[in-house]
Amino acid sequence: MLRDNKIWVANTENGENVFLLPKMANRHGLIAGATGTGKTITLKVLAESFSDMGVPVFLADVKGDLSGMVEEGRDSEDMQKRIQKFGLAEAGFEYKKYPATFWDVFGEQGIPLRTTVSEMGPLLLARILGLNDLQRDILTIAFKIADDNELLLIDTKDLKALLNYVSENRNDFAADYGNISPVSVAAIVRSIVSLEMAGADKFFFEPALDIHDWFATGPDGRGMINILDSTSLINNGTLYATFLLWMMSELFETLPEVGDLDKPKMVFFFDEAHLLFKDSPKMLMDKIEQVVKLIRSKGVGIYFVTQNPRDIPDGVLAQLGNKIQHALHAYTPSDMKAVKAAADSFRENPAFKTADVIQELGTGEAVISLLDETGTPSVCEKVKILPPQSLMGGIDSSTRNREINGSKLYDKYFEPHDPDSAFEFLERKGIADAKAREELAAAEAERKAKEKEEAAAAKAAEKEKAAADRKKKQTAKTIGNSVVGTVGREVGKTVGGTFGKFGKTLGGNLGASLGRGLFATLFKS
Repeated sequence: MLRDNKIWVANTENGENVFLLPKMANRHGLIAGATGTGKTITLKVLAESFSDMGVPVFLADVKGDLSGMVEEGRDSEDMQKRIQKFGLAEAGFEYKKYPATFWDVFGEQGIPLRTTVSEMGPLLLARILGLNDLQRDILTIAFKIADDNELLLIDTKDLKALLNYVSENRNDFAADYGNISPVSVAAIVRSIVSLEMAGADKFFFEPALDIHDWFATGPDGRGMINILDSTSLINNGTLYATFLLWMMSELFETLPEVGDLDKPKMVFFFDEAHLLFKDSPKMLMDKIEQVVKLIRSKGVGIYFVTQNPRDIPDGVLAQLGNKIQHALHAYTPSDMKAVKAAADSFRENPAFKTADVIQELGTGEAVISLLDETGTPSVCEKVKILPPQSLMGGIDSSTRNREINGSKLYDKYFEPHDPDSAFEFLERKGIADAKAREELAAAEAERKAKEKEEAAAAKAAEKEKAAADRKKKQTAKTIGNSVVGTVGREVGKTVGGTFGKFGKTLGGNLGASLGRGLFATLFKS
């Protein structure tokens, strides 16, 4: 609730108002406490106040009870007691609904919220897929190959097509990108299939979220409250955490530097924040710390909501100037250490022992320390958190559908779009390569057939020439034999004629035989 242009968060036991200064709101914050101690109410009070100030808000609805912000709060005896106790009636407290847009990664409880594989990037995607270091490196190489070849990675089928293409042509890529193990590629593809079976493939699609659509206000100028339904998404803690980290990164990379503003441009509430840091590799932890440290200069405040401050790494916890600690219970020595660690993060109040008070807090009570005008954390105070002005609890499906269908962004994001991207390009390339291989094989077969035909023709011509040569020789031999035999016969007759008729006949036969024998010897040579 706003009062004197400040966010009225709570009252001390003495009835003093406790305020969060708008210009210190982007210094980030922590809302911690055990289950059932009032963290959700605190979150709602802050979100309503930012909206009243004209500041858009993003929050994840893990249990489904934040959806009631689109309905007016309901009066009750308990609420009247709280209104009187806080003096809210005199301050202008009234029940009211807030402008909200419902989102859902799965498109069931809100407008589909999507991004592309390229925008998610290999580092965050590797975490979603649960890849080891080697597989993450190969995924990074695949992204680099896609960039170098101007391949759009929109959805999971694009990524699978790219990985299979890289694996099949790994020898061609080895010189420029290093060795690529087909076994590791196969493991990555299996992880993608598992992700698709969990329904996360709906998240990677067009139209991708334009982060600027979150910087909207309602008709009355109040900041739009963007509510991500996470009742199903939270079942996959890694996907939930990585998705919210992607959104923070998008804000960080998209928004310009603005320095210190009078109020934030946007406030981001990260419920179940411990999931963000669980099992995160060092490279990702470094990225988270970088975003948290630098995003305040973009005018964005981040508030982590978790059960125990120990869930937040020291490097991030040190950036959280505004702290609201609800009750923690110490049943074991480990729990006691957690309470002590939470107490040590506050500036000590000499009026009480912080660790003891944290264990004694009732529902709706908290130990609080907020930044003052100079950016210095205040001495911690025990307070009671104000009640929200909107409905506490969830809404029915008909109300939710009315809000979803009535959103100005519904038509923009509801229908998915599958553009021409890596899958289609590589499919065309595969068809073209197969056709080229077929044409090459056909040309090679035609060449071999032609060579075979030419060889057969040459062999037939050679046989024909050989036969002709034999025939010529035979003819020549026949004619030669005849001529030589005739000549030899005449010579033999002349020589044998001196011996009479018998000698003439014998001489002729002998001359013919000798002539043909001599010709045959010479012809053969």
